[in-house]
Amino acid sequence: MSALALEELSALTAIYCQRDECAVLAVSETDGITLRIQTSVKGLLDSDILLKLSFHLPVSYPSSLPNISVNSEQLTRAQCKDVKERLLEQAKRHLSEPMVHELVLWIQQNIKHIIGQSETSVCNEKSTLSRCISTEDGIWTILLHLDHMRAKAKYVKTVEKWTSDLRLTGRLMFMGKIILILLQGDRTSIKEYLILQKTSKVDVDSSGKKCKEKMISVLCETKVQTEHKRFEAFEVKEYSTLDELQKEFEAAGLIDLFSEFVPALLK
Repeated sequence: MSALALEELSALTAIYCQRDECAVLAVSETDGITLRIQTSVKGLLDSDILLKLSFHLPVSYPSSLPNISVNSEQLTRAQCKDVKERLLEQAKRHLSEPMVHELVLWIQQNIKHIIGQSETSVCNEKSTLSRCISTEDGIWTILLHLDHMRAKAKYVKTVEKWTSDLRLTGRLMFMGKIILILLQGDRTSIKEYLILQKTSKVDVDSSGKKCKEKMISVLCETKVQTEHKRFEAFEVKEYSTLDELQKEFEAAGLIDLFSEFVPALLK
């Protein structure tokens, strides 16, 4: 075990000295050092993300790269994997020098960018979004279908906050068991909304435990055309009949979207 590694360990325990910030899990002359650092970072829309970063520093460290694992309840497995891969890429730039603190600082500064990149292909994962969203500029309309809402009041309040923060307009629509979210806005804001919708614990499961939304699908996404009317605000509405719901789409110039996707949800 190198003297550099031991000196770095001493420095890390001094820097990350708050409760649960740094835990030394193992120190061995034959296996090296294993430690875990917990750090709070800001995600999209400045949401709090608690990252748990585990570093195994082999005996040959820093002449060889550390092994890194990433865990967070606020991130998906795919996002944790992306963070790990980016940290390992960054570690190669610091080979032969102590690097753990530098890596922690780097991830604190770059986490938003990494999360955004990992979610551009959000629709390719099973049980998540059904279609990818193109990155073209302009104002877009997107129609989402939710399977259910168990904690309806909290869920609605969260959606209203997200759309307000991202300056999205549209409707959250309830008709019987059908739940639709119709959004209009720029591409970046819609992408960020989808990331929040997928990664946040917005609902509760059957046991009442907070959970992420896994039963959401993108029914359609389209660039706003001249015949489409722009929603001036985001509103939550309930409809008694399919005819009432249809009139909402007609008023927005989106009757074709309604005809193609909504009636099939009743089958």
